[in-house]
Formats: sequence, C-alpha cells, structure tokens
Amino acid sequence: MKRTFLAFLTVVAISGLAGAAAKSLLVKDLPAAVQKTVQDTLKGAEIKNISKEVEKGVTQYEVETLLNGKHRDFNVDAKGKLVVVEEEVDIAGIPAAAKAAIEKKVAGGKLGMVETVNKGDGVTLYEAAYTSKAGKKGAILVKADGTETKD
Repeated sequence: MKRTFLAFLTVVAISGLAGAAAKSLLVKDLPAAVQKTVQDTLKGAEIKNISKEVEKGVTQYEVETLLNGKHRDFNVDAKGKLVVVEEEVDIAGIPAAAKAAIEKKVAGGKLGMVETVNKGDGVTLYEAAYTSKAGKKGAILVKADGTETKD
C-alpha cells in the first residue's frame, strides 16, 4: 500500500513539474530587450502562446501568433535578437521550384501547412508538413530552387 501511494505521489510530482515547464508566458514576463523585439515584430498579430526554450544551452523565446487567420511564429534570443520568423503561406505563392519539390515529396499524400522560414540571413526557406500515402507524418524543408535542406 505504501509503495503504491509513493508511486502515485511520484507521478503527481513529475506531472506537476512537467506542467510547470510548459507554462505559457506573458510579454510582461520576458526580459526588456525581448519584450521590445516581440512588440516590434508583432505587426498587429494576436499572441497565442509564448514559451521559453533552452536548446544546446541557448535560451530562446518562441512566440506563436495568428495574423489574418494564418500562423506566424518567431523566436527571439535572450538578448532580444530576432532569430527566426516562420509564416504560414499558400503553396501557390511560393517559387515554382520549391513548390514542385514539395509536391514531389508529398506525391499522393496529403499536404499540410506550408511556411516560409526566415532566419535573418536573407535566405528564405520553405517548409511543408505532410502525411504520406501510407499515413506517415513528415516535413520537408527546401530552398527557393527546390533543393532539400536540413538547415
């Protein structure tokens, strides 16, 4: 009985910690430099969620927004630098070579959301989520010329 109760308490404690890690932040919770970049980048978008991520020791804030009914998400580092902007687009509006590469990869499957990905280096990438004919979910990232990349 004691072991079962201790196991239950452990599960509750771990669940509580997981919930705390996934807590949504408000703009006022962010460092001042990050707040400024978020406000400058919103451009009228509605904030859906803000989360803090630490990857390879680097802290970033991911801001998920909705602008004119389309997803527009961006990441800001802890110093306030805009790291990446991902914006939902219609596949018809992307370069022909990128569109062809995405359609070839999907080949009979179902195309999901298509996004432009801008990392501030002047290069725009195109990312598409899809479900294959076999039902497997995947994603493809291509350059404007249709070359697949892992960037």
